[in-house]
Amino acid sequence: MKQNLMTRRAFARSSMALTALVLSAGTQSLTAQEVLPKNAETFDVGGNKALVYAAPEPAAGKPWVWYAPTLQSLQNINAADMKAYYEAFAKAGISIAGFDLGEVRGSPASSAKFKLFYDAMVKRGYSPKPILLGQSRGGLMTLAWAFRNPDKVKAWVGIYPVCNLASWPLKNSKAETLADFAMTEPDLVAKLAEFNPIDNLQGLLANKVPMFVVHGDNDVVVPYDLNSKILKERYEAGGGSIQVKIIPGKGHQFDPEFFACQELVDFVLKQLKSQ
Repeated sequence: MKQNLMTRRAFARSSMALTALVLSAGTQSLTAQEVLPKNAETFDVGGNKALVYAAPEPAAGKPWVWYAPTLQSLQNINAADMKAYYEAFAKAGISIAGFDLGEVRGSPASSAKFKLFYDAMVKRGYSPKPILLGQSRGGLMTLAWAFRNPDKVKAWVGIYPVCNLASWPLKNSKAETLADFAMTEPDLVAKLAEFNPIDNLQGLLANKVPMFVVHGDNDVVVPYDLNSKILKERYEAGGGSIQVKIIPGKGHQFDPEFFACQELVDFVLKQLKSQ
């Protein structure tokens, strides 16, 4: 799921002007005096790197957004793709953190490792109920962890998220998926309902975990119909709260409509107010 370099550069240019208007609910752009951390605090958890961009003035309870996948996007958070969200959340007192497990696909084993990161964050004084934010395959990572730990999730957010193991993971990322689950394809398919997030929403529904998704209707990498649409239909059928913003004509791309989405920011800040 590599992004085209020219697309990233074009987005970076366009976002320089965009992020000058830092997204927040009724707040102004950050001033020169409100300098945010340019580099993350890093620490080791079980041999893997964790990263935290601590809010300069944390809100009560030290709320945090758990972002995945924690690869280049979070390590270069001051670059174009995550900068607007980072600034909006930090100004509201919300830290952003992540845990780099590489190319995992939501198996019980990788979810158990993510639990070690969660425990480390709580030990550091951060809220025991983070807001999970999954981008693309990070949607699968976070949603898989969430359905196994529904009492530890404040809310879940997806940016064109993978929600369905039978979609992109087993169609276009089969080797990584089978490696994470340590199973053959026939064995995984036979037990798919046990592992697939869209088939395991009961705990999240019982804990009344709200969700927000932004997804393009022209996404051929992680198709809306096979992922966010199914999640929305099933979550609503179970009485859950889920908002989905569909971006017409857009696909799996770096675009301000995905990475400077005011509704996404408003949703996250609403969870802070209800904490």
